[in-house]
Amino acid sequence: MRLAIIASVETMLKKWKGQVGKEIEVFHEFKLLTTEVISRTAFGSSYLEGEKIFEMLNKLSIVLSRNLSNTGIPLFVKLQKPSDMLEAEELAKGIQDSVWKIVKTREDKVVKGEADNFGIDFLGLLINAYHDTDENNKLSLEDLVDECKTFYFAGQDTVNSLLAWMVLLLASHGDWQEKARREVMEIFGNQYPNSEGLSKLKIMTMIINESLRLYGPAVGLLRKGGSEVRLGNLVLPADIDILIANVALHHDPQLWGYDVHLFKPERFAEGIAKATNYNTAAFCPFGLGPRTCVGTAFALMEAKIAVSMILQRYTISLSPAYVHAPVSIITVKPQHGIQVTLESLHHDA
Repeated sequence: MRLAIIASVETMLKKWKGQVGKEIEVFHEFKLLTTEVISRTAFGSSYLEGEKIFEMLNKLSIVLSRNLSNTGIPLFVKLQKPSDMLEAEELAKGIQDSVWKIVKTREDKVVKGEADNFGIDFLGLLINAYHDTDENNKLSLEDLVDECKTFYFAGQDTVNSLLAWMVLLLASHGDWQEKARREVMEIFGNQYPNSEGLSKLKIMTMIINESLRLYGPAVGLLRKGGSEVRLGNLVLPADIDILIANVALHHDPQLWGYDVHLFKPERFAEGIAKATNYNTAAFCPFGLGPRTCVGTAFALMEAKIAVSMILQRYTISLSPAYVHAPVSIITVKPQHGIQVTLESLHHDA
């Protein structure tokens, strides 16, 4: 998995060589990067077909976002426009057909003896579950498609958002960019990031945490109460849908102090517990408890590798063309992109 990420980042950086001194829009660049990474890790050799699935998922998310305000019922999106309803149905069918095409290709290879198994990537594991003879463990085709959609969209969109805001903050705070670069060079030199070194990136981890606090991909966490519960003077009945606004928690001055809106990675110098005065529920970019995002480790590894490899080669500056306009469309995105300029370091000249 680490090697697949490195290979994808290397491809992006080779393209960047021709853009030195010019303005580039990194949100779009990271979208291409994270799409390729999740395609390769989820779909293996079928990653090009996986990229088609993501494009349809992206269009579907836009259609759903347009209709979020059409109902007052929590967690329920009502598509009021006939054109939106038709488009959503067509996209959903296209996604299912594409997943089924990949599944059939792998099944045929096993039947013909061209492969011993369905693969060890994410999709291969799902196909194995789809063929499980135990009805209690068996995955339906609908579940298989839904798992692919969740893994693909959540794994791509969130990391894209994190990388873009990290680069914005590093470009805006040259002192922290230099601190992060020195750490990367001390640990990796000019070599590709290795697993042991990734775990030693203390400054990088602080920067990631502060980026997630200020611009976490998810502005809220959706949960359903399993039983009646009391919150202070409030009694929540069982089976009620709840939106936990973690964006409010992450920007609460009572929890973080008067400088809550400032970029200060040193908050996390002694870990999350100390940063939150041991109220760890105040920081939940990936959720909490048993419902914590299963892709957390993957997302953090991808972010560390990508930013480390960028800092090994380039100094990043924010372009005067940048307009700050965060907007929540499933995840927190820069409405007008993030424009930066790159300058090569001496060893990359």
